[in-house]
Amino acid sequence: MATLLGSESPCTGGKRRHCNGSIVTKFTASKITGQGFSRGTELPGGLLQERDKRAKWHGIPTLLQRLYESSHPNSDLSNAHSFLKVLSSQLSMEAMSFVTEDRKTAQESTFPNTYTFDLFGGVDLLVEILMRPTLTMQKKKNNLNDDLVKDCLSVLYNCCICTEGVTKSLAARDDFVLFLFTLMTNKKTFLQTATLIEDILGVKKEMIQLEGIPNLSGLVQSFDQQQLANFCRILSVTISEPDVGNDDKHTLLAKNAQQKRNASPSLAEVNQVTLLNIPGFIERLCKLATRKVSEATGANFLQELEDWYTWLDNALVLDALMQMATEEAEQSSTESSDESSLATSPLRHRLPQSMKIVHEIMYKVEVLYVLCVLLMGRQRNQVHKMLAEFRLIPGLNNLFDKLIWRKYTASNHVVHGQNENCDCSPEISFKIQFLRLLQSFSDHHENKYLLLNSQELNELSAISMKANIPEVEALVNTDRSLVCDGKKGLLTRLLTVMKREPPDSSFRFWQARAVESFLRGATSYADQMFLLKRGLLEHILFCIIDSGCTSRDVLQSYFDLLGELMKFNIDAFKRFNKYVNTPEKFQTFLTQINSSLVDSNMLVRCIVLSLDRFESQTEDVKVVEVLSECCLLSYMARVENRLSFLFRLINIINVQTLTQENVSCLNTSLVVLMLARRKAKLPFYLNALREKEYAEKYPGFLLNNFHNLLRFWQRHYLNKDKDSTCLENSSCIPFSYWKETVSVLLGSDRTSLCAIASYIDEPFMDLDKDLLED
Repeated sequence: MATLLGSESPCTGGKRRHCNGSIVTKFTASKITGQGFSRGTELPGGLLQERDKRAKWHGIPTLLQRLYESSHPNSDLSNAHSFLKVLSSQLSMEAMSFVTEDRKTAQESTFPNTYTFDLFGGVDLLVEILMRPTLTMQKKKNNLNDDLVKDCLSVLYNCCICTEGVTKSLAARDDFVLFLFTLMTNKKTFLQTATLIEDILGVKKEMIQLEGIPNLSGLVQSFDQQQLANFCRILSVTISEPDVGNDDKHTLLAKNAQQKRNASPSLAEVNQVTLLNIPGFIERLCKLATRKVSEATGANFLQELEDWYTWLDNALVLDALMQMATEEAEQSSTESSDESSLATSPLRHRLPQSMKIVHEIMYKVEVLYVLCVLLMGRQRNQVHKMLAEFRLIPGLNNLFDKLIWRKYTASNHVVHGQNENCDCSPEISFKIQFLRLLQSFSDHHENKYLLLNSQELNELSAISMKANIPEVEALVNTDRSLVCDGKKGLLTRLLTVMKREPPDSSFRFWQARAVESFLRGATSYADQMFLLKRGLLEHILFCIIDSGCTSRDVLQSYFDLLGELMKFNIDAFKRFNKYVNTPEKFQTFLTQINSSLVDSNMLVRCIVLSLDRFESQTEDVKVVEVLSECCLLSYMARVENRLSFLFRLINIINVQTLTQENVSCLNTSLVVLMLARRKAKLPFYLNALREKEYAEKYPGFLLNNFHNLLRFWQRHYLNKDKDSTCLENSSCIPFSYWKETVSVLLGSDRTSLCAIASYIDEPFMDLDKDLLED
């Protein structure tokens, strides 16, 4: 009977196909069980050569055998390198087809050479060759040739992208992953190492602990700026929580339960602290984020950028071409960089200039992402202090017109692929990451005033003085040496491009979020007037009423921004009434609000709170005038309209579906009831809810649900200092009154006119006592 080890054993006819199958089958089985053959070197060379042509292995098993035999410890590796080069040329064509065409599912039939290389132990052999210097017991270690290391890494990367399972198997080897970081100390092998690490960490089940990397601080400090930019791609995987992308979609019940299970800091949080402890790390990131790049203003630049990006989505290809372009530029002293020659020369001659811009944009995206994540972490105040000290905001302000938001013609206003709504080009990613950074930087932090220049800060002071109100403490404490330079601050520049953005632009959502974050926190009249004077309210109303915008995300961001802009500001309501000057416009506005209360409830809350304050300021003639004339305030003053909002706010959520996105509906309903309680009208509202239930012929459905929601509210907010502070600042209602009102509503005394239980008839009582249990 023919066996794999008996090369002299006959195997003919139909049996030959069976033998080929046996080799592959047994190798595949050995990978799963860990028993039997592990690599082609264990098979006789004659057998491999005999089977090669029929199996279409293209000599790969035989080359692997020779590579193994020529790579023993203390051997001259020049022969081994020559065999590896032959293998590399066979595999690189498959990898190139993978990154330049539509990405196919990695499988044997698509990439047969790479599959065969891995099947016969090629991946394990290269790992062994790379790590051999660290495993030898000899005092004098033979370091590998840089070119050999580069080729080993490139082949491994090709295997990762072309053969399913290779990346995961490498990721499972912690020793190899940590070893790869040591290779980053060599500039000649850095590029290949960084790209392979990025791919491996992207699929690794357990997040790597940065503290485990040998001499991480020294490693990072040894990087030049280009290497550090590359390293940020790797860091982004190590400092982000796994579910950060879908944060708003996870139910609060699930998130609270997870926080209970994981009381200690997560690995991502630990890694963030590790990075912050590296001397000079944040300062260098700020320099990377704000350094200037050469500009290409030729008419065809945007199209050229888009054409190249359609296939330069692979970091290794991009960096390799960038490296080649740099080398070509160094070798040629005659190449002109004149803009006219760039516009008229063939694409291949213009590539280096465009590559430099794409290169810089893509790395700025990664740097801004790392800074943004650190800004949202537990060490936020420490990060804020450093970003201010190293003048990140003034630096970005200087880049705004030249790079971040350059002026294009209308047709080229937004770079996109075939799908106009696709936010995947470097240009778009860069803008969105910039806006996310501004949002994180401004949100509930006194450093937000660094987004202005000195003249604009003076304008805020003048607004406060004219209104006879004290300046905000954060404004007074702002270090003028750290604010923006030039004629406009970053916030003003953002407002300018925001008003010019096309109706269907994907940037509107992020722009509105960034501006809203400047207003969030304790309401500042001066901040609001600063933006009102620049026409922001009219722009928002145009977008909501007249632009034909149908995007729910964009509308939600504009509703939230409008709420912050108008809250407690009588001048804003006067401006609103001037713009919404016909019944048709007002009806369109109401239709937009009512189409999705989850999106618009923060604006509803603003109107209710503002109306309550204005009604207590009737000695002010201006307030009385606006109260009598403003259609929006008059609408909300009618109790039937407030009740209608309350009914729907309670009805569209329940404990099981509460998320970070819709929990605001619960808090808005609470605001309505707290204001009613202040005026001793809480029983009236609770009775109205009961009557609504009976009118709908569904007794208990609103009040039982609301009772359970409030029980969850207690569990959720009473242990969250940040959330409670936000609620207090945004409503100007002390958090103690929030807690007290919830306790009153949840009272068990059925004779109390302010307890929900008093309004639910006994047969319809359905308070789920087990709902919140662990």
